[in-house]
Amino acid sequence: MGSNLEALTSKKRLVSLDALRGFTVVAMIIVNVPGSWSHVYSPLLHSPWHGATPTDLVFPFFLFIVGVSVALAFERQLDQGKSKKELVKKVIVRALKIFALGIFLWMFPKFDLSNIRIPGVLQRISIVFLACSLLYLYGDWRAQVKWAVGLLVGYWAIMTFVPVPIDEVIQQALGTGETLRSGGMVPVEGIKRIGEGFIAGNYEPGTNVESWLDRRLVPGRLWEKTWDPEGFLSTFPAIGTGIAGMLAGRLLLSKLDADKKVIWLFFAGFSAFVSGNVFDWFFPINKHIWTSSYVLYAAGLAAMSLAFFVWLVDVQGKVSWTKLGVIFGSNAVVAYVLHGVILKLLALANIPLRSGFFEGLVAVGIPEKLSSLIWALFYSLIICFIPVYFLYKKKIFIKL
Repeated sequence: MGSNLEALTSKKRLVSLDALRGFTVVAMIIVNVPGSWSHVYSPLLHSPWHGATPTDLVFPFFLFIVGVSVALAFERQLDQGKSKKELVKKVIVRALKIFALGIFLWMFPKFDLSNIRIPGVLQRISIVFLACSLLYLYGDWRAQVKWAVGLLVGYWAIMTFVPVPIDEVIQQALGTGETLRSGGMVPVEGIKRIGEGFIAGNYEPGTNVESWLDRRLVPGRLWEKTWDPEGFLSTFPAIGTGIAGMLAGRLLLSKLDADKKVIWLFFAGFSAFVSGNVFDWFFPINKHIWTSSYVLYAAGLAAMSLAFFVWLVDVQGKVSWTKLGVIFGSNAVVAYVLHGVILKLLALANIPLRSGFFEGLVAVGIPEKLSSLIWALFYSLIICFIPVYFLYKKKIFIKL
């Protein structure tokens, strides 16, 4: 327990943070690879639009952890005498590598340039990492709070009050009363014309200003054809999620004793969670457009989760149960990339492991949704675990 408490107070690596990062990556893989998308327990699916399921918390948890890691890593490196200019160069190179890796993962193995998608999960992670790194190196905690508030309030104001020019997509929605969401047409509400050629700001799929900007500014394919959940404008509030993590990291680096750090971290998380639920009355919690209320809601839960992990692991010294998380967390981006590459390689080799596994379980009488989940657990905890465990045992930690 002594070494863990020392880590909590001396800028060393936190086992709790590594474990939370790893378990978050495992959750990312599980929700991405069900045995059959036709048979999935509802908590393992994203909310159709407004609202949030446990699955909707996975990505913001990871971005929150990115922010915490930025604070801990850079403070340690600055203490070692590294210059800010040197660190900025490394940050830019790393961000570019992660962004490029995201595009590679989308294109692999066909590399069809006509079907390229520029936005994506890794791409958003790279942008949030870059923005948070620069804010940490060149701004104190007060500046970071101001940026976070500005991003969240500014995004709400833009989405709510900026008129949206009518284009073909919006014209269709006005004519039919429907718009595209997750591959199907759904009714839209509250779309109002305001003058010639504009509609009022709204939060509906495809007709809001974020979606309109995606169609104008984002090259290549959009995930939902007329908008993208990792699109241009919604990346700005996502940076707010990373800033929340940086502020949590600063708290962990403070001179408070361990118990007070945990208490304040939990209190801050609870306050953000409540604020997010209140903000939901005006700007609905929504992962697809990464609303400001969603940032507060998810960051609050992430902060409280980190507080629990810190208390249990670093304060109480309960470390043994964290091994799986630490192994995945030590090569988190590699684990995420591998989970997509392995599936595509199996498909390329025409090996129906996923469908065969799922159908085999169903054939012996296991319910379809449970069979789908068992495959996801097998894939993440066995197939994806083997390569990251090998890297961990060989002390190979790939930092892109």
